[in-house]
Amino acid sequence: MQSRPQSRELVYLQAQAVADECALECALQAAGWHPVRLDGGVEEGPAHEPGVGLLDLRGVEDSHASTLLLRPELATAVSDPHREWVAVLQAAQLACVPLRRLVHAWCHDYVTFPCEPGTLSLVLGHALGMARLASDDGGVADGWPRLEGVVGESEAMRQLARRVVKAAGSDAPVFLAGETGTGKELVAAALHRHSRRRALPFVGINCGAIPHSLMESELFGYERGAFTGAVQRKFGRVEQAHGGTLFLDEVADLPMESQASLLRFLEEGCISRLGGHSPIRVDARIVSATHVDLRRAVEDGRFRADLYHRLRVIELKLPALRERGSDIVLIAQHALHRHAAEVGGRVRGFKACALRAMQGYAWPGNARELINRVREAMVMAEGSHLSARDLQLEDTTSDQQAVTIDLARRAGERTAIERALARNGQHVGQAADELGISRVTLYRLMLRHGLHEARADAQWRRLSLVKGAGEEA
Repeated sequence: MQSRPQSRELVYLQAQAVADECALECALQAAGWHPVRLDGGVEEGPAHEPGVGLLDLRGVEDSHASTLLLRPELATAVSDPHREWVAVLQAAQLACVPLRRLVHAWCHDYVTFPCEPGTLSLVLGHALGMARLASDDGGVADGWPRLEGVVGESEAMRQLARRVVKAAGSDAPVFLAGETGTGKELVAAALHRHSRRRALPFVGINCGAIPHSLMESELFGYERGAFTGAVQRKFGRVEQAHGGTLFLDEVADLPMESQASLLRFLEEGCISRLGGHSPIRVDARIVSATHVDLRRAVEDGRFRADLYHRLRVIELKLPALRERGSDIVLIAQHALHRHAAEVGGRVRGFKACALRAMQGYAWPGNARELINRVREAMVMAEGSHLSARDLQLEDTTSDQQAVTIDLARRAGERTAIERALARNGQHVGQAADELGISRVTLYRLMLRHGLHEARADAQWRRLSLVKGAGEEA
């Protein structure tokens, strides 16, 4: 008797509802694949590991095909460098030019459904194999680990990523230092995801947003009848984080009474709910953060020295945005794609003056300020590309002023990619070999420079010329 194939996961993204979607799901299961829907975006699926995705384009009309990638969930999913995509089409859709362009530019292969039972399995298996070949570094490319949810490729962020991964292998308390808006909560969550506790709760609390009179009950909970209004038992944040990670944001704002209770928990590993008498053992890793100088707070008597040393076993310093170079543009582009749906996909990129202005601005509010400026500009801008004026920034670069090294490097990078693609007939694999980088890295650079659409147009023009010449002959 033939054994049933082992089930493998693939992510499934449906562009348009169709009547016979159950038939495709049954065919996938028969071929040994378990589809995981990404209806809300790529972050709802499995972690960023080499994998395959199925992009169901059936039912998409010709008039809507050219605007598909303006949908943020589609744009985010197909640009994932860790995943190869296979498109599912109806036979009649092969005549749709915008749909063919999209499939050719973004997908490894396609099938027309319904198809032979073995076809689907063969195409998906080959796509998975190619994804694994492209991501054979096990999630560590160019010698440094990527932190899920954290955008940045600058040297400062690479050093931080290495330290985060090392710290994640320990249960020692971690203290995150950095200015407001540098992404301390994102780094704390990344630290949790890289640790052995990743399957257990990550619980956060902003110590500066809770009144001092309520801090003890928020942290440690209370028993029924502990005070007027306590009609039932409540578990505190520390207890909720049992087995996982407790993130104390703005820990410098903890009142002295709560500092003493937190210190006792760190020393003994036990808590007592308000109104309770029995100690409760809790296993939670502590990650704390603040934007103030905690050492100065200790010197001023506003923070306990013994608690300071307990929390600051491992210290990670988050760099300010002005120290991160090209990450400024990466974060801006990430914000633009993430919030594209808020303006119906109307805004598609940045003008050169906006890129210069963002690089030249000091960003006192760091990444939070940058993201908020981009969101506001997307709503208020008139055109499809944001200018320095839209971002309420000054373009200080003039003809007499020198271009920054980073801008010059980005311009040279884009030119080199354009020329390599042109010399190799827009074949990404051949261009990547010529440039001495992997195909996945080249795809990521093309997306950063907005070259993916230009490549698809160039390929289509070239195909049209060849076809036209054949018809004339």
